Amino acid sequence: MATCEQVASGSSHHRSLLVVIRLSFLFAALWFSASPGRSQISPGPLAKAHQSLNGTSQCASCHLFGTSTPTFKCLECHKEIARLLSDNKGYHARLEMKNPNGKECVRCHLDHNGENFSLIHWEPSKKQFDHRLTGYPLEGKHAGVECEKCHTPAHMLPEIRALLKRQDPAGSYLGASTKCIACHEDYHKGRLGKDCENCHNANDWKEAKTTKNFDHSKTRYPLTGEHLQVLCEKCHKPEMPQEVRFKNMKFQNCSDCHADPHHGAFKQKRCEDCHTTEGWKKVLPAFSFDHSKTKYPLLGAHIKVSCVACHAKGEFERPLKFSNCTDCHKDIHNGQFAARPQKGECTECHKMEGWKPSLFGVKEHATSKYPLEGKHAKVECDKCHIPAGKETIYKVKFASCTDCHKDPHDRQFAKAPFENRCEGCHTVADWHRSLFTIAKHRQTKFPLTGAHAAVTCAECHKVGAGGRKDKIIPFSFDDKSCTGCHEDPHHGEFRDRQERRRPNGTKFGCEACHNTRSWVDVPGFDHSKTKFPLLGVHRTVACNQCHKPLVGEKKIQFKGTPLICEACHKDVHGKQFARQEGKTDCASCHTAERWKPSNFDHSRTKFPLDGGHKDVACDKCHSLFKVVDGKSVLFYQPTPLACEACHGPGFKKN
Repeated sequence: MATCEQVASGSSHHRSLLVVIRLSFLFAALWFSASPGRSQISPGPLAKAHQSLNGTSQCASCHLFGTSTPTFKCLECHKEIARLLSDNKGYHARLEMKNPNGKECVRCHLDHNGENFSLIHWEPSKKQFDHRLTGYPLEGKHAGVECEKCHTPAHMLPEIRALLKRQDPAGSYLGASTKCIACHEDYHKGRLGKDCENCHNANDWKEAKTTKNFDHSKTRYPLTGEHLQVLCEKCHKPEMPQEVRFKNMKFQNCSDCHADPHHGAFKQKRCEDCHTTEGWKKVLPAFSFDHSKTKYPLLGAHIKVSCVACHAKGEFERPLKFSNCTDCHKDIHNGQFAARPQKGECTECHKMEGWKPSLFGVKEHATSKYPLEGKHAKVECDKCHIPAGKETIYKVKFASCTDCHKDPHDRQFAKAPFENRCEGCHTVADWHRSLFTIAKHRQTKFPLTGAHAAVTCAECHKVGAGGRKDKIIPFSFDDKSCTGCHEDPHHGEFRDRQERRRPNGTKFGCEACHNTRSWVDVPGFDHSKTKFPLLGVHRTVACNQCHKPLVGEKKIQFKGTPLICEACHKDVHGKQFARQEGKTDCASCHTAERWKPSNFDHSRTKFPLDGGHKDVACDKCHSLFKVVDGKSVLFYQPTPLACEACHGPGFKKN
């Protein structure tokens, strides 16, 4: 059979046939839509669970026709969901579905999408499903349990399971009971009721006592004192395999649970005559044994020691040694103080009132091989004697500072002559006040001379200097040239001079011109070897008077500095003598030795100075002033040449 596209691309006859086919389909659609009772055209195959409803003759099994909006009969088959909605339980009930027979079911469960299409749409996925939406949030240990461990037919409510139509209820997640005993075995065999949560929680089964869910005060044996801290299983032990006894327990006498530690020495007394549940070591006032009448009165912390701590197994008549502390106490220092005058006797450092604080202070430390001085006197003991219980070391190394202190210089002074001897620069009085003087600096590869001697240490030795990327302050520099610390203010303009080498092979660097005494003083630079030797008053002019930054820049220019006078000096003559391009040749009249008197050759003018005119001052004849750029300027032209102009009318020339 030809496709629609083939018909459309054929002859006019074929195009007419296509029109007929399209009209036929349209008519059929109108016919079936107008007749609800007639067979419908299925939009697609049903899912595997609905395969028994396949076929156009069974549409009415799920769809209700003749309604103004799409209506479905989902709850007629899924009676288990109808029951949960009626009881207001479970996930579907919490969705608050206003019209379960309408579009709310198909919004999640779409059919007619193929046999293998899943009718259950998990949002966002089955593993990430928010169980709180069901009304039963997964808390504690429940949060990590796989879905299939709980959602089984055995854990399903019988009334819900009976409503399921599917042959295998294992695939359903509905109707799981929320009762603990639905999934868990009743460890107590029903003796304590069916509500496990009265004593236990979902976090830990054994937390029944610590969370105080079970109120023991309502039993015949309320728990008091130390009994409150005892685990349940210490008293409630299994009498039979997998069965724990909680009722009909014996508790009239202490000996029902506890063995007699005195082995019958106090047969005429009950335990409670001397002791309470607040603590075995806390003896009642009625117990009036006076230890001060013995050879060893109890003092200090010994008063609080329980009797059985010394009288082992409750044998009070057995003689005990007590001359030395070590008769009872083990030497926790493992003989570290055995060489001292008192042979390590505890009382040299400790007292009965308390083991801590120790009596061994700065004064006592002076009797050791390492007296505490300076800052060391304020250091806490545990800073050097690192607490490690019985393994604490008191005989520590102290020959070198680095036995205790980390080398903050990263082995920069490890080699000779320093060899990491901190005391060569520092004292115990103050680490920051260094003993490394200018005189000691002269012994290094970089003696401090000139202005360097006045520079503080921190200006050169600072974090980030010397090419280091860490936070260690550098003291050893590979690059000892000027540019190792100072930025080249000339930006490489004199690199050729800096690269020249001394007889010993080292580069001159900045010292090709400068020295450490003064940056301004440049004895190394010979201006006479340049294109502009300094002559006359130029020798007294400061460098920056001629060498200035270009307009808009900060860099001072040395090379390419103009050599002509008018490039630096202003034209004081108001451009009277300007030649081509408006420039005045100052050198034609003046020299570098002095500005005045001028070297101007008057014989080259129209008025040579002869006779008495030779000794006449210039301003006697040249007296014309004009204002140029706001300044009064003496003009030399035009100057009258006639005698009468200067000597007055009637003057006669001889």
